[in-house]
Amino acid sequence: STFTIMTNEDSDAAISELQSVNTAAAAAAAASASKKSAKKKSKSKSKKIDASGHGGSSSSESCSSCGKSLTAAAAAALEACKEYQSECMLRMIPKLQPRHGQTDPPTIPVANQFPDGDFPEGELMEYVDDNKWRTTSEEKRALERIQADIYKEARYAAECRRQVRQNEQTWIRPGMRMIDICERLEQMNRDLVEADGIKRGIAFPTGCSLNNVAAHYSPNNGDETVLQENDLCKID
Repeated sequence: STFTIMTNEDSDAAISELQSVNTAAAAAAAASASKKSAKKKSKSKSKKIDASGHGGSSSSESCSSCGKSLTAAAAAALEACKEYQSECMLRMIPKLQPRHGQTDPPTIPVANQFPDGDFPEGELMEYVDDNKWRTTSEEKRALERIQADIYKEARYAAECRRQVRQNEQTWIRPGMRMIDICERLEQMNRDLVEADGIKRGIAFPTGCSLNNVAAHYSPNNGDETVLQENDLCKID
């Protein structure tokens, strides 16, 4: 054994240091025990998980809105989602399959997808109550047939817009210039509709109003406005 002779002052300093070490060691041991206990509880008892993926066995990921930890499954879904759309926790948009055999990104003109010209109709609403006669009236039925070509063109344009909208959700993200977003999706519209002068093409500039601007904002050449992370953008 080795003995060290020390003064009262040295003794007090040594005791104080030892107490500090012991306190730190006790805190580390308590933290380790708490961690083990929490891990054991998570294995033996499943926690309540809400519909948004909060709660349960936590992961290193947390919700960007409330800061709560996410379940492993929700974290994995978020990570996969980030591959094609940044900061999409508010809208966990699944990556949709292209419509009607379209490529990703869209390159096949919509008219080539429907060579018979029978474009998707969308939802049809029947007249009800006092307006039922508009469905059964032969005169109104004849007017409908006369306008069939107009409806066909509208459905053609609508299907083009559906496909562009589905694709744009995968790449529009904060940090992009609004003019770059508009030019890219407008070119996609031209390609899908096979733009042909005044016969087919862009009817009016793309609206991409931000935040308190309700509608009709479209960037001109030289506009350097950039989409920010917390912006509310309306693509029209």
